[in-house]
Amino acid sequence: MPDSPVPTPIDTLLVAIRAVVGERGLLTEPADTAPYAEDWRRLYQGRTPAVVRPAGAEEVAAVVRLCAEAGVPVVPQGGNTSMVGGATPAADGSELVLSLARMNRVRAIDPVDLTLTIEAGVTLKAAQDAAAEAGCLLPLSIASEGTAQVGGILATNAGGNNTVRYGNARDMVLGLEVVLPDGTVWNGLRRLRKDNTGYCLRQLFVGAEGTLGIITAAVLKLVPRPRETEVALCAVASPEAALGLFTRFQAHDPAAVQAFEYMSGGGMGFVLKHIPGANLPLARPSEHYALVELATPRPDAGLRAALEAVLEQALADGLVQDAAIAESDAQRAAIWRLREEHSEAQKREGASVKNDVSVPVSKVPELIRRATAACEALIQGVRCVPFGHMGDGNIHFNLEQPEGADAAWFLAQDHAIMDTVNEVVRDLGGSFSAEHGVGLLKPYMMPDWRGGAELAVMQRIKHALDPRGIMNPGKVLP
Repeated sequence: MPDSPVPTPIDTLLVAIRAVVGERGLLTEPADTAPYAEDWRRLYQGRTPAVVRPAGAEEVAAVVRLCAEAGVPVVPQGGNTSMVGGATPAADGSELVLSLARMNRVRAIDPVDLTLTIEAGVTLKAAQDAAAEAGCLLPLSIASEGTAQVGGILATNAGGNNTVRYGNARDMVLGLEVVLPDGTVWNGLRRLRKDNTGYCLRQLFVGAEGTLGIITAAVLKLVPRPRETEVALCAVASPEAALGLFTRFQAHDPAAVQAFEYMSGGGMGFVLKHIPGANLPLARPSEHYALVELATPRPDAGLRAALEAVLEQALADGLVQDAAIAESDAQRAAIWRLREEHSEAQKREGASVKNDVSVPVSKVPELIRRATAACEALIQGVRCVPFGHMGDGNIHFNLEQPEGADAAWFLAQDHAIMDTVNEVVRDLGGSFSAEHGVGLLKPYMMPDWRGGAELAVMQRIKHALDPRGIMNPGKVLP
C-alpha cells in the first residue's frame, strides 16, 4: 500500500483549530473560502487555506495562541467591506482568515447609562436597531451598515455621515474586549465616562486595522433618539456655495446639524443611471448638490421652520438654486439613498480610483477645484467624482475611467492618480486617509506622510505587541 501523505504544518494546525471551533467554525473548501479572500472592490485576490469562524472570545484566543505557536499569520475579517484591502489575505495562501461573523450577540444595553455592549460580529444596522428598540440612537452611520460589522468598523475607526455632530467611531467607544497577538484576552469592557487610569489602551486598537489585536466586543456610547428629523436635498451653484450653506446652518443651530454632504453632478448622474428606483426630487439636474440633515431630541423644537428659514434666505441670496424637503420617512430614505449609492453606482459605471482624503473644512472647495484640474491634466477624459462629508472635511475624491478606456489600464494608473490628488491634499494641510484606513492599498505612503518619529513609534508599538508579526501582516505599516 502507498504511504499515507505526511501532514503539513498547516494541516496539523487546522486539526488543532477544528478541535477548538468545531466543524461549523472552520471552512476549508476553496468554494467556501473564496468569498473571504477577495475584497469588496475586487482589487485584491488572495488565497487562504481556511476561514476560522470562532463563536466567542475564548475560542478566538485559543485559535490565536495556536497560530502564534505555529507562526501562521491571522487576518481578522468583519463584513469584508474595506475600501483599501484591509481584510484580504495574501495571494500566497500563507495566512488564515479569522471571521468574527458568528460573534453576533448584543450582550447588554442600558438606556440610563446610554451604553451598548456588543460583540464584534454584529452588523452596524443590527446594532442601530437594538439601540432603537431601547429608545436610543447609535449615531454611527455608514453606507455599508447592513454588511459592515462593529469589530471591523472600530478596527478601521470608520467615520461616516454623522461625524460632524458625533465624531468618528473612536469617539463612541467606552470599552473594548481584545484578543492580543499571544492569545491573551484583555477585558476592558468598562462603561465609565471618566476613567483616567494610565494609558488609554482602547484607543490603541481602534483604527489599528487588526494589526495589534482582534476586537471581540465593545461598549459603545448611545444618545437619546431624535424626536424630530428633517432632510433636504439642495441644488447649489458651486462647492463654495455648498460650504456657505453649511456655515449658515452651523451659525443658526450647530447642535441640530447631524449631517452635511456634498455630491457632484457627475456622481449623481451615475446613481440615477445605475441604481434602480433612484429619482432626483428636483426640477432639473445640477452640477453640485448638498444634502443636509437636522435632528434633535427636544420636543417641539421647530426644526422644520428652522430648515425652511435657512433655505429661504439661501435661495434669496443665490447660494441655493433649488431644494426639496422630505415629507416622510420614505422620502428621507430616498434622498439619503442618492448619496449612499455613490460607490455602488461608480462600480457599475466602470473602473474607479478612490481617494479618501480630508482637509480643513474651509479648504474643501479649493480641494475639489484644484484636484479636479490636476487629474484632468493627468489623464485626458478622466471623470472626477468628488462626494462626501463636507461638514467634517472628508471628501471621497474618486476618479472614473474615461469613457471607452481599458479598465485594467486605468487601474494601473492608481498610484499616479492618488499621488496627484495627495499633492493638493498635502498642500492644504490634509490627510491621505480620512476614514477608510491604510490597508494593503496605501502603506507605501506612510514613510512620506508619517515618517520620522511618528512612524518609528508605530513600528515600536507593533513590535512590542506582535513580535512575531502574525496580526494582519502587510497592512498599515510599510
